Amino acid sequence: MTRLNRRAALGAALTLALAPTARAQVAPEARGGDVAAGALRITRPWTRAAGQGGTGAGYMTIRNAGPAPDRIVAARAAVARTVELHTHIRDGDVMRMRPVPAIDIPAGGTVQLAPGGLHIMLIGLAAPLRQGERVPLILVFERAGEVQVQLAVEAAGARGHGGHSH
Repeated sequence: MTRLNRRAALGAALTLALAPTARAQVAPEARGGDVAAGALRITRPWTRAAGQGGTGAGYMTIRNAGPAPDRIVAARAAVARTVELHTHIRDGDVMRMRPVPAIDIPAGGTVQLAPGGLHIMLIGLAAPLRQGERVPLILVFERAGEVQVQLAVEAAGARGHGGHSH
């Protein structure tokens, strides 16, 4: 192999090694915490204050402006022992939380993750969630790949991010 070919091969190998992986490119939007990932726009990600060892929940609005549906298939957060996708269902006169395998985001549609509906459960918190802080959460989409959002921590009894009702 000539010196020029070795340099070209080394350059190509470095380019491949440094190329972006399957992780989606995320651009912060004008409002704090909002992100864009391809056709997806994730707005107002938030959670409530909670104690160490307890549970928390992640809420947000996800808009899919693209022509193809997507879905959240998993989520992770370093602050929680376990992270699950959940919904609320009526069981007689009682509302109960249940895990779901995925959260569908229809093409051209919007899905709200909100108290009393779909949400991301943060189980076994390794540290308290303190009002005014931000908590990193990685959402894993079937098409868009991994997207990191920052959950704004609101008061323990909050009903929406920044005083907004969802």
